[in-house]
Amino acid sequence: MTTIQDVLRGNLSYEDGLDALTVAPAQETDAALRSAVAEGVDRLVRGGWQPAELHRVVARLGDPVQAQLMAEAAKAYIPRFPDIDLRWRAQAEELPAGRNKADRVRALDAGLSLLLELRKLPTIEKLIPAPGDMPEKRLHGAENRVLERVRALLAKAESTDFPAEAEAFSAKAQELIARHSIEEVLSATPGEAPLARRLGVDHPYESEKASLLDAVARANHCHTVWSPELAFSTVFGFDTDIDAVELLYTSLLVQANRAMARDEPAKGKTRIKAFRRSFLVAYAVRIGERFERATRHEIEQHSDLLPVLRGRDLQVREAVTRAFPRTVRARGSRVDSLEGWESGRAAADEAKLA
Repeated sequence: MTTIQDVLRGNLSYEDGLDALTVAPAQETDAALRSAVAEGVDRLVRGGWQPAELHRVVARLGDPVQAQLMAEAAKAYIPRFPDIDLRWRAQAEELPAGRNKADRVRALDAGLSLLLELRKLPTIEKLIPAPGDMPEKRLHGAENRVLERVRALLAKAESTDFPAEAEAFSAKAQELIARHSIEEVLSATPGEAPLARRLGVDHPYESEKASLLDAVARANHCHTVWSPELAFSTVFGFDTDIDAVELLYTSLLVQANRAMARDEPAKGKTRIKAFRRSFLVAYAVRIGERFERATRHEIEQHSDLLPVLRGRDLQVREAVTRAFPRTVRARGSRVDSLEGWESGRAAADEAKLA
């Protein structure tokens, strides 16, 4: 429909375009809007975007109807292609099902504004094959079994109310991750290259969460680049190390949120906000300190691996430079609440480093 294209090209104002769509035949208009959204999503998918990333960046806009349209467009890929990379398929299938029943005018408004937002998103690096590309067959059953056992142990550590039980679960998970990582280094295939994976960093307090992710990554021989405008950090490293980073970061964030809710002040919106931000800053700093100590201990136990680890770190840094030749150091967050800082450090000391 020319009305939609005129709005997207700037030849027609948004308000006039929406008015024109509202009075046009519903069947024709709805079909044209669905087609335009599908084309916009397809362009971004070919441009490196993954389903979870697109849904997250759209959901941040705050309109649940837009998020629902985005999820529906991603899910529509699944029956179109007989062979889709398992990671891409899993992301699309896990997007929330539509529950919003908007009236037609609101649906038209959401769809048209979504198209304008999608046009603003840039092309990014393609990290997993898109539908229609050749899927990668790189995941192995033994590796999956280890990771599933770690996930199960972390879930139990996060859900139990008994500290001793949580410690036992987390200690076992840590043991599995460390053992698996060392085995991967010893059995690494010559010429193996580092990879990259994008992990979502959701608001609020994105800067503080990105700092926590960076602390976890550095302790696991990885490096991160945070893209705040796109709601993710890119983690560079070898596959097993990135798996460990993702699992640990998710678990520590769950533990941080639980402790923060437990310790935060009872009232005062400004006070609570300062407390939470200061809590997360302190939590990330203290977790980094604990991880640095643990990493030094691990290296001392396997000093023969030091040259290999240095070589792998150099490869990871080179991969970061190739993907992001121009980066800037993020400004540190302010600490406005001593109460939040002290509570965050105490929570980090309690946290189970799985």
